[in-house]
Amino acid sequence: MNLLESIEDQNEDVFALAKHVIATTGKNTNVVFSPASINIALSFIAASSSDAIREQIVSLLDASSSDELNAVASHVLSTILADNSANGSPLISAANGVWADKYLPLNPSFMELLTTSYNAVFNPVDFRTKASEVTKEVNSWIEKQTKGLITEILPPTYVPALTDVIFANALYFNGRWDDKFEASLTKEDDFHLLDGTIVRVPFMTNEEDLFLRKIYVCDGFKVLKLPYSQGSEYSRAFSMEIYLPDEKDGLSAMLESFDSDPELWNGNMSREWADICKLKVPKFQFSFEFEASEALKGLGLDLSMMKIFHKCRVEVDEEGTKAVAATVVPGCGGCGPAPRTDDFVADHPFLFVVKEKKSGLVLFLGQVLDPSITI
Repeated sequence: MNLLESIEDQNEDVFALAKHVIATTGKNTNVVFSPASINIALSFIAASSSDAIREQIVSLLDASSSDELNAVASHVLSTILADNSANGSPLISAANGVWADKYLPLNPSFMELLTTSYNAVFNPVDFRTKASEVTKEVNSWIEKQTKGLITEILPPTYVPALTDVIFANALYFNGRWDDKFEASLTKEDDFHLLDGTIVRVPFMTNEEDLFLRKIYVCDGFKVLKLPYSQGSEYSRAFSMEIYLPDEKDGLSAMLESFDSDPELWNGNMSREWADICKLKVPKFQFSFEFEASEALKGLGLDLSMMKIFHKCRVEVDEEGTKAVAATVVPGCGGCGPAPRTDDFVADHPFLFVVKEKKSGLVLFLGQVLDPSITI
């Protein structure tokens, strides 16, 4: 089993889910979600559900078996999302928790899977008489794991007394730009919304060392890669990629082109390199939540009565990026021609991705329609 190939296979479904979320719940709003968090939750569901649901998830994630999904989840959690911030790389925390009814008989092999593959904290609880208290406990755990950026994901009265198991995953990412933006250069300027409205938002820029930055120039859009500092670590390389359509109202057309040719957004696009003449990227921060189980129905995954709650928050400024996610499942140089130059002015709606380059794992994906909205 090649784990990196398995991750690449799972990535093929990332944009399909993104497109469905953007077209439905996130049609007219800023969007951010974590494919990594959702896939870990789906892998856990596959390992703990009936054959019918397991087969659906294995098929959706292009795996050969639930065992493969468990192995990928284990690798992602123990290696790609392991914290190595002491050596200067991004601060990362990925945690799993399981709350199971204390009267529920649990298979020893299932308990072993929780600890070995998912490194999950196990909590025996009493759903029958204390369902609301368990809900508060899960929400408090999420708040702690996301360092206060997500305070509630489960509705206070959602968890019924007949619940047997709750699985929760929390992901925290705090990366500092390898080349920070100078805060003194941040100035307000116009950002063009899809309906033609203009809002004033703070734009970050750098006047020095632009020659060190490159952009991809593709047919109809440009891509800016902003690497995060990795200190003395060389086994991983995290970055944010911003996909900016050429036309101010071109986000929808760009998304359609990605749907018809996934290679366009996963790094294998036909492209030219260009030096940057002018660089402007807006600061933004917002939260987004949706029922992932409903979105997954659009991809053919029917989890019956099971719900998957997903919530994310992202904050981007001159220093770097903070991004958190929670998923809860109740129920279960040289001589040559002169280099091309171009501007990268993100003054209209764009797509962004936070990913680990060497494995291709997508931690967060979103669209910015209006950076002036900060909720």
